[in-house]
Amino acid sequence: RATIHAFDRNPDAIASGQTWSKTRPETPDAPPRLVLHPRRFSEMVESMAEAGIARVDGVVMDIGVSSMQLDQAERGFAFASDGPLDMRMSREGPSAADFVNTAAEGDIADVLYRYGEERQSRRVARAIVAARPLGTTGELARVVRKALGYRPYAGKGGAPKDPATRSFQAIRIHVNGELDELEAGLHAAERLLGSGGRLAVVSFHSLEDRIVKLFLREASATRS
Repeated sequence: RATIHAFDRNPDAIASGQTWSKTRPETPDAPPRLVLHPRRFSEMVESMAEAGIARVDGVVMDIGVSSMQLDQAERGFAFASDGPLDMRMSREGPSAADFVNTAAEGDIADVLYRYGEERQSRRVARAIVAARPLGTTGELARVVRKALGYRPYAGKGGAPKDPATRSFQAIRIHVNGELDELEAGLHAAERLLGSGGRLAVVSFHSLEDRIVKLFLREASATRS
């Protein structure tokens, strides 16, 4: 039977995996079904080598934030419920609050434009700097909405996306270095996959999608 080696830098995800594993006792002398690695995707080659494994048959990468993180207000990933402005997947290093409260206005604008594709990034960055210090997701969302002239939707049918979504995505990606991690993880997967192995990547927005498609195109070209 297959053994799954699961990687996640989110300590809550690792804890959930350990709980799942305990409810499914292993058969004596059989290989484990699940091995948890509290590490990043980019570290999979080194981590698997430490486990005595040089090649694997398949790699699945589920990119970005999880619904579990979005649902936990205390993690600060979303503005549906007010919580501390955190957004760190690993709960280590500078938080989103550290970034918006200390970064230069131009740097904030660049992050919003590059990672959130926010066309009015300079206006939003200017409003963020003027409103500092910001400590909660609700505070940041209100500043972004006001800067973009957002009004609550009162019509019929589906409401348009909240404009704060783009800024939250951008700051989260920056705080966690998500796109750099994705690129490094893809190259690590290529090194780890054995002959005939399969790579599957679940991406959720155009920035991730471009990186994955470019990698696959270039990787295919080197083998043709």
